[in-house]
Amino acid sequence: MEFDQLKKDMVQAMKDHDKQKKEVLSSLVSAVKMAGINAGDRDNIPSELVDKTILKELKGAKEQLDTCPDSRPDLKEQYQYNYDLISSYAPQLMSADEVKAYVNEKYADLVASKDMGKIMKTVMADLKGKADGKTINAVIKSLTA
Repeated sequence: MEFDQLKKDMVQAMKDHDKQKKEVLSSLVSAVKMAGINAGDRDNIPSELVDKTILKELKGAKEQLDTCPDSRPDLKEQYQYNYDLISSYAPQLMSADEVKAYVNEKYADLVASKDMGKIMKTVMADLKGKADGKTINAVIKSLTA
């Protein structure tokens, strides 16, 4: 995802008077700007950093949705909207089957060693931002079992 596109979508939401969408996109833009400043690259924020920040915000939105009490359907609806909107901007993550094929193809020698710690360390570094950590963990557990 390009940062400029995210900003354009936020401006369009303002023009459309879509308050809820504008608020969610505004918080995403702010989070990306902060990540860019922290990374020391305020003006040219790379798309990898944008994607990483969006995934982080998506995780936060998921936690919010999961911890929302059932007695508050109004909040649950708002959190679901936020989660759905952020996920539409998030990069597509690899599925469990794709991760399994990737690990078997690229790290066959490591998988043969059955050393889960070494496999996790190597694969997590390689697939950071491309696949969910829980998915990677489950696939590697199944391969080393």
